[in-house]
Amino acid sequence: MKAIILAAGEGRRLRPLTLDRPKCLVEVGGKALLDYQLEVLRSQGISRIVLIKGYRAETLERPNVKSYANSRYDETNMVWTLFCARQELSGTVIVSYGDIVYSREALRRLIDAPHAIAVVIDRDWEAYWRQRCANPLDDAETLKIDSEGKIAEIGQPPACLADIQGQYIGLMKFSPEGLATIVDAFDRAIRSGSLDGKAPEKAYMTDLLQAIIKQGHSVWPVFIDGGWVEVDTVHDLRLAVTRERLARIGGSA
Repeated sequence: MKAIILAAGEGRRLRPLTLDRPKCLVEVGGKALLDYQLEVLRSQGISRIVLIKGYRAETLERPNVKSYANSRYDETNMVWTLFCARQELSGTVIVSYGDIVYSREALRRLIDAPHAIAVVIDRDWEAYWRQRCANPLDDAETLKIDSEGKIAEIGQPPACLADIQGQYIGLMKFSPEGLATIVDAFDRAIRSGSLDGKAPEKAYMTDLLQAIIKQGHSVWPVFIDGGWVEVDTVHDLRLAVTRERLARIGGSA
């Protein structure tokens, strides 16, 4: 099993802290977000780690971490970044955003999930979002679960809180079968110029997941209740809840 961390973004909402470093190198409590994540991955025996760089790529060097670069980081999005390391899409792969940190327990649940495509979903998201923004609907996305327990909708603008049965955190796992599914979806998108209505270069990972759901593939949630943190803005960085959640993650077994 390997992990691919998507870390090409600049993090403009974290300026001026990202003027000289990418988003994943912003520090909380004296440690970069990336280093928290590397520690969690290695604690669960994942030593094959791939980092996909972009903005200020020269600052992103870590021992025993293989790296690729998205040279078009300033005009592309997450899906394009992932496929900059297409040759790494084999075996079983965990894909993670670079601006999050998650607990060992969350990662263990994902590793143990038996599904071809498994996505970590936080059921206890609302209280956290209310500390991050005045209106949680402003920055949350839809997540709907069908009668079989699979994800039916993900990543759309919500009309109300009922549209959000949990929040996608940017952490997922693909088996060899799951990787074949997303590679096929990406190749179709390149040929057609559209991935769930967006140019492939501009697509988010949720667009890729929604596209394969529409094609009839199963995408399963792996539920957690907290146990992760995202630093997307300067406001996030200054919040007490950011440090509190990181402290709990650091102490988790």
